[in-house]
Amino acid sequence: MARSGTVHVCSACGHQEPRWHGRCPGCGEWNSLVEEGRAGPTARGLGRVGAAPLTPVALGDVEAPAAPRLSTGIGELDRVLGGGIVPGSVVLLGGAPGIGKSTLTNMALGNLAQAGHRTLYVSGEESTAQIRLRAERLPGAALAVPAIAETDLEAVIATLERERPAVCVIDSVQTLDARELTSAPGSVAQVREVAARIVGVAKRQRIAVLLVGHVTKEGALAGPRVLEHLVDCVLQFEGERERSYRTVRAIKNRFGSTNEAGVFEMRQGGLVEVLDASARFVGSATRAPGSVVLAAMEGTRPLLVEVQALVTPSELMPPRRVVNGLDRNRLALVLAVLTRHGGVPLAGADVFVNVVGGVRIDEPGADLAVALAVASAARGTMLGPASATTPLAAFGELGLTGELRWVGHPERRIGEARKFGLEPIIAPPGSGGCDEPTLRAALAAALPSETRAQRARVAA
Repeated sequence: MARSGTVHVCSACGHQEPRWHGRCPGCGEWNSLVEEGRAGPTARGLGRVGAAPLTPVALGDVEAPAAPRLSTGIGELDRVLGGGIVPGSVVLLGGAPGIGKSTLTNMALGNLAQAGHRTLYVSGEESTAQIRLRAERLPGAALAVPAIAETDLEAVIATLERERPAVCVIDSVQTLDARELTSAPGSVAQVREVAARIVGVAKRQRIAVLLVGHVTKEGALAGPRVLEHLVDCVLQFEGERERSYRTVRAIKNRFGSTNEAGVFEMRQGGLVEVLDASARFVGSATRAPGSVVLAAMEGTRPLLVEVQALVTPSELMPPRRVVNGLDRNRLALVLAVLTRHGGVPLAGADVFVNVVGGVRIDEPGADLAVALAVASAARGTMLGPASATTPLAAFGELGLTGELRWVGHPERRIGEARKFGLEPIIAPPGSGGCDEPTLRAALAAALPSETRAQRARVAA
């Protein structure tokens, strides 16, 4: 009987079995056996006999030439990548279905082809006719990009080695099939094998590869964690399909910073860069109760977004806590601090919080803005002086004892808010705005229209 070319390896202890078992015979873990290609006879040996020793070199003596980069023609994407695509690098782009991953990569390849670079689009999900229909509505030279529709890994690698494009897009890595493995495309073993083979070709041929990846229902990248370790850069494409705004963030980047983010708007002709996102969001902000402008940071760029809150009496126990654009656990922390140290009773109320525009904020500097919005909605009072014509802006982290904590880049946040005429700006001590040491002091400064008797009654 012919020996199988695969083996099932336990991801917990490394035990090997010729066929799959529900429980590992070595360590007893359930569902830990993963199919892998069988290693060669010397792969797991004691090492090569007589291997020549290597001479270590001090890091200060190592030459590190500046890596040339290829501009995608999309400024926001180039900035998130660290200045462009590095030849020979592998970039993993993940995002929800329909968010615009294929549109973004089509536009980038079109701009690169227009600049004279060899490109290639490999699709495992669509036919070339479907790709053309999308490319027809995109600007630039999207129709000049050569494309193939193939899921066989060997055929894709052979095409890459023959064509040797400067940049190649593979959409998506979960659809490629390594024939030597019996598992279905998209499984852990398949994704790991496909990614390793593609990374090897990219490094040997100096081909920059953009891998489009699926995500789970929780929003994490699908497939084994080793997929993120193999690639040089991991980009997360975020947003809501019903909203027009999209955000690209770098989760990992070996050639640049992971603190950058790019903002796009989806239109009929494709994705359009939003160079001044603050103007878009602040322009629609209101001074109604429950509304406040958050001075946030997206990487090194300040971003002003409107945070809205609604507080209503609840008919359920426990009451509902619904949030869009923020972490649910962070909202629970802010509400607890607001109840205990701000004197705002919320035990019997439903609380709804939304970041307008479909933007997601993942920084602790949003705590104060959320607390002020909820307090304003609960009391039915507008934030800021009654004579003010612009919304109130705020930022800062809340401590569990009710104090306001300093957050990074306060001067950039305040400068961005003042550029749009937002006053006052409630911030932690040492920030340069209306510095307040505690949450209770911030509430007193942000709700001046309340009478002293009302504050005393609420605090009691």
